[in-house]
Amino acid sequence: MAVQTSINPAVIKRTKSGKINIKSGNKIDLVVKWTLWILTLLTILAFFFFNYTGLQIERAFTETLYNLRVMFLEPALSHFSWAEAFYQVAVTLGLGVLATIFGAIIAFFLALMAAENLSKPWLSKTVRIFVAFIRAVPTVLWVLIFAIAAGLGSEAAVLGMLFHSVAYLVKAFSESIEEVDPGILEALRATGSNWWHIVVHGVLPSTFTYLLSWTFLRFEINFSVAVAMGAAAGAGGIGFELFMASGFYFDLREVGLITYLILIIAIILEFISTKLKDRYFPSTVKN
Repeated sequence: MAVQTSINPAVIKRTKSGKINIKSGNKIDLVVKWTLWILTLLTILAFFFFNYTGLQIERAFTETLYNLRVMFLEPALSHFSWAEAFYQVAVTLGLGVLATIFGAIIAFFLALMAAENLSKPWLSKTVRIFVAFIRAVPTVLWVLIFAIAAGLGSEAAVLGMLFHSVAYLVKAFSESIEEVDPGILEALRATGSNWWHIVVHGVLPSTFTYLLSWTFLRFEINFSVAVAMGAAAGAGGIGFELFMASGFYFDLREVGLITYLILIIAIILEFISTKLKDRYFPSTVKN
């Protein structure tokens, strides 16, 4: 078996005498390395500027262990029933589902315009720049912006998550569409197929599994965001109950139980995601 090796051309320099001088690393590696060193140094220096007045390390450590023990070893509901707890979990899931479904539908059509193999260059660049701007703004900021416009509630949370979901999925979908075999598209064009016929019979069959996988991945992200937005945007759900238990009631047992509920949902979503991958992405490599 032939072993192929490659040398980064950025690290190869030819001297005036004609000899090749090979240096380890390149400019990108140096920038990354120095950035990590500087961040590490600043982190260490920050500990010397903290205000440690009144801090008792031994007492803080003991109380932290006690709080963790109460949270995770003595979970209990105090301010709402089990039925209401499951209802609030369903509300949080509903927020994630709405943002993901509407986001995936809108993102698919925008991705068709952003894909370079299906769209004109000027249109593709315009869509990419637009979604890059949306994606650069964190989801929580979009939620707060819509909370100012539409008021606190589930509407602001869904709109904020929807905005960021569209930008995220447009990038993922368009890159998947660009991976379609050019031969398939050329064959359809040669038979006189119009643009929409090419999308339906050439793009969708080749990319459906990838689109489904990206959509479910975004749903997992939206569920986590919906938990946080339950308190930040007043959207309700289990996130709001977590905020009330920790910041209003100071009930560590209830915080622990809500954390367990969120963790169980996250595990279930990961299990479903794994099953979908096994179903639609079976391994093609066999030992």
